[in-house]
Amino acid sequence: MKTKKTIHIIRHFFERHGFGFFQRLADRLGMRAKNVRIYFIYVTFFTVGLSFGFYLTFAFAMKLKDMIYTKRSSVFDL
Repeated sequence: MKTKKTIHIIRHFFERHGFGFFQRLADRLGMRAKNVRIYFIYVTFFTVGLSFGFYLTFAFAMKLKDMIYTKRSSVFDL
């Protein structure tokens, strides 16, 4: 029973924090996020899950970048 709760907590964490990656990537590429997600699904099937590791790596790197570099709207926000 404890493993189900643990899996649910992990799934909830990734659902809450992981979906921003495709939106940001789509904005940068000038595409719709839906198309980027579909492309990722197809690539995952062809590479037998290898791209999922890339997804986690890039999402983690983008999260770290956001934590380090923050956008400031003016000089007085320092």
